Amino acid sequence: MSGGLLVAGTTSDAGKSVVTAGICRWLVRRGVKVAPFKAQNMSLNSFVTREGAEIGRAQAMQAQAARVEPTALMNPVLLKPGSDRSSQVVLMGKPVGEMSARGYHGGRQEALLGTVTDCLEQLRSTYDAVICEGAGSPAEINLRRTDIVNMGIARAARFPVLVVGDIDRGGVFASFFGTTALLSAEDQSLVAGYLVNKFRGDVSLLEPGLDMLYGLTGRRTYGVLPYAHGLGIDEEDGLRVSLRGAVRESVVAPPHGEDVLRVAVCAVPLMSNFTDVDALAAEPGVVVRFVDRAEELADADLVIVPGTRGTVKALAWLRERGLAEALVRRAAEGRPVLGICGGFQVLGERIEDEVESRAGVVDGLGVLPVRIRFDRDKTLARPVGSALGEPVEGYEIHHGVADVRGGEPFLDGCRVGAVWGTHWHGSLESDAFRRRFLVEVARAAGRRFVPAPDTSFGVLREEQLDRLGDLVEEHADADALWRLIDGGAPAGLPFVPPGAPSVPGDVGAGAPESRGAAPDPAPQSPEGLEMAHPEAQREARKNEGLEVAGSAEATPHGLGQEAEQHVDQEAL
Repeated sequence: MSGGLLVAGTTSDAGKSVVTAGICRWLVRRGVKVAPFKAQNMSLNSFVTREGAEIGRAQAMQAQAARVEPTALMNPVLLKPGSDRSSQVVLMGKPVGEMSARGYHGGRQEALLGTVTDCLEQLRSTYDAVICEGAGSPAEINLRRTDIVNMGIARAARFPVLVVGDIDRGGVFASFFGTTALLSAEDQSLVAGYLVNKFRGDVSLLEPGLDMLYGLTGRRTYGVLPYAHGLGIDEEDGLRVSLRGAVRESVVAPPHGEDVLRVAVCAVPLMSNFTDVDALAAEPGVVVRFVDRAEELADADLVIVPGTRGTVKALAWLRERGLAEALVRRAAEGRPVLGICGGFQVLGERIEDEVESRAGVVDGLGVLPVRIRFDRDKTLARPVGSALGEPVEGYEIHHGVADVRGGEPFLDGCRVGAVWGTHWHGSLESDAFRRRFLVEVARAAGRRFVPAPDTSFGVLREEQLDRLGDLVEEHADADALWRLIDGGAPAGLPFVPPGAPSVPGDVGAGAPESRGAAPDPAPQSPEGLEMAHPEAQREARKNEGLEVAGSAEATPHGLGQEAEQHVDQEAL
């Protein structure tokens, strides 16, 4: 058996990432060997696999939900925005250059279809089922011709499509109908039905609308997922995601000691891997918030400067807002500051950047004795070590090379007084190290905070993933969903006019048209539900595209040659 499903969405943030993870966890608990897949992802939250490949963190989280090791096959194309109009293209886990949006959608994207389908076929040959996540909306008709992540991959693989809609936003019925009606007849033949996400209230009030939707489209609703608070699952991108939402929506656990510990995270531009602080938010008595004003640092016991895809831009932003001055003052006063990756770089003495910003030599904040030089080769690693007397592991994703010239060793960086800096992401997920680090912070901040002795971030993450599996198992028609994954889209799904015209050369074209009778009557909806923390990737930015300026190493299906033709020679 080699079944599969594409989880599409009416919009970005509809909940595709968490629904995909929930389906993966539900299937693996049924004994199904399952893998996640996202052909193309746009995100600044990434992860490093054990073979040293960079993929989206959402796909790494979905792999954990499926209880398998994440690999580059699960996310062959990763786009990391560096501005409103360009992104770094990561292909099969390795960067191949910077591209403008127009260049990417002007033909480069279509050239990747062979690589994407090869990866999917390798997964299908290994797993019983592959659950694919789409991007944005499948009805982005201006991009359909070159689409390799929504209907393009569904058509190529002959996978049924489940469309997820966020009812909390309103307009979910119009979104379901409009999404279907804007697809060509060939694409519509694979849209099997819908899944309502983030429902609040009495589901019986929703059922008449689901019945009318069935009458209009001939497609059933496979479940109504209730709104679930405080999931804290890794999101794809954006500031209002997992952690900020969790801090607002969930009850902060009481402190184990007498005091709480307040953590302020500077919301720098192009912030990456903000999931680094999720483990802190999981600690009882630790309150985490994102800030963008200097006065918000005043009552913080710990300030974190997180990673960023634009170190020099983040440094300028900190100076413009007075945050830089506040950080320097905190360091001088012996008040705790932690810099992670790009945040570590801005705390140093000097940054030499001819790669990311091409700004040349720029003065850092000078609170750590470190000089940074950006290298064209990206460091992708899964280091293991120790710090503060405890074992630590993490992952590295950076172009900056650190020349540490003093201070006490701290992971790959250093510590001076109450200021720490490291390139390691994910280190705070190591429980014993995190507790020891918080003890140091509390001492320097003068707080009577005591870390709970038994908080396990790994256990909490597993509990969250099980909650996602429970949502699918309890609030979706699990048997019907399994038939869909195993057997494909129902035959004879009706055409919903007006439809989009088929464009010659559409990616995945060749699927037969289906305008038959409606399937069996729609079942009564189960009790409603919704997922908290929708996927926060703003994939609508796909419209902006990419122009290659970087390494032209050999890549599958000739992308390296394409990149070489479009290299910005000045960048070399």
